Amino acid sequence: MSTITVTNIKATGETASRDTSGVAGAYGYFNQTTGAAAGYSQNISSYTDVSAGKADYNFTNAFSNNDYLKAGISSSSNDWMSWSTSTSLTTSSTARMQNREEGTGLTDAVNQVIFHGDLA
Repeated sequence: MSTITVTNIKATGETASRDTSGVAGAYGYFNQTTGAAAGYSQNISSYTDVSAGKADYNFTNAFSNNDYLKAGISSSSNDWMSWSTSTSLTTSSTARMQNREEGTGLTDAVNQVIFHGDLA
């Protein structure tokens, strides 16, 4: 396999270029209610349904450290997503995301997540 090294990229049809550090390191979709992953993801090798409202996203290629940006959105109403701050649960190769529904605690849902940071 060949490696192309660039500082900025521009997609066909776009007028603006962007720094390659702004490109997502990983993203994916996991339906925790059925256990099914959708047909799209990038740099996520697998999903692990840990328990109600908790899922691990396992990366194909690890991040360079544990300090990458983690964000997500869920299908539940009045909910929010967070991640485990425990270094044993969120590492450079796995992120544990948690979905909480207001007033009810952790709950299964359809989750979309994105991670930004330097890959190892």
